[in-house]
Amino acid sequence: MKKLINSPDTVVTEALEGVAAAHPSLAVDVENKVITRAGGPTPGKVGLVSGGGSGHEPLHGGFVGYGMLDAACPGEVFTSPVPDQMLIATQAVDGGAGVLHVVKNYTGDVLNFQMAAEMAGDEGIEVVPVVVNDDVAVEDSLYTAGRRGTGATVFVEKIAGALAEEGADLTAVAAVAREVNERSRSFGVALSSCIVPAAGKPTFELGEAEAELGIGIHGEPGRTRAAHARAEELAAVALDAISADLGIQGDLLVMVNGMGGTPLIELYLMFNEVRKYLEARGGHVARNLVGNYITSLEMQGFSVTVCRLTDTLARLWDAPVDTPALRWGR
Repeated sequence: MKKLINSPDTVVTEALEGVAAAHPSLAVDVENKVITRAGGPTPGKVGLVSGGGSGHEPLHGGFVGYGMLDAACPGEVFTSPVPDQMLIATQAVDGGAGVLHVVKNYTGDVLNFQMAAEMAGDEGIEVVPVVVNDDVAVEDSLYTAGRRGTGATVFVEKIAGALAEEGADLTAVAAVAREVNERSRSFGVALSSCIVPAAGKPTFELGEAEAELGIGIHGEPGRTRAAHARAEELAAVALDAISADLGIQGDLLVMVNGMGGTPLIELYLMFNEVRKYLEARGGHVARNLVGNYITSLEMQGFSVTVCRLTDTLARLWDAPVDTPALRWGR
């Protein structure tokens, strides 16, 4: 194993120290592993909190800032943060209008956020959770009951964050978050495994001429293992699965996401294949993201997320955002 680390035991805390040094717009509590916006909560604004295991950067800490999250809770690598972290984050962003928890559908995340919400409720903070479950690859997985939460998490955080920034109440912010989740689907493909620092070896073995179709962001197995194929064929595998579950006509928000080890030249090539597939079937890529937004350490591969836009969702997507990983309009 070759990694740019000092010790597997200190990867997360030392990375958080680096985040603090690199981004003065963020307040980083290294001891409790909580990232918030500097300056404290905005009075009267709904707070947005998300979190999950580390190793998926820039998710979630990279999306803390104006127009997106108010706080993020990074757990250990591929491990859910604990309820105490989530409670500290929830308290830190409470501006009196309640707090939205954006939760990826992994059992540990769901249970721990639920406990944190109950503890916050005991303190008089209203919390509404929205669970993201957009992955069409498998119905149940090693870590979930129901579909996994993947790329749509970025869409939910951006669009719900924009509405919260406009001063909408908690009911409305939660409703738009649920709407984005319901209108979004994802599918991932791995060309290689990742190596968790504490394990020191690949999470799974994949032959030189193989691809894992429908992979999870922690290295969970997908639908099937198949021979590695041309980019256009892999795009079709992903989009066939998405289109079987979601209409792909009309205006679409599309993300072609790298898993951490895929060069941008390949991601742009893949985006072009995705665009051609969708346009041939009545879809129009009205908005897009291409790059690393929800990764799996150094895994090679990609995921595709498609969201069916409405005029309102497009407007909220276009609204200004200023975070370490996503920035436009300010």
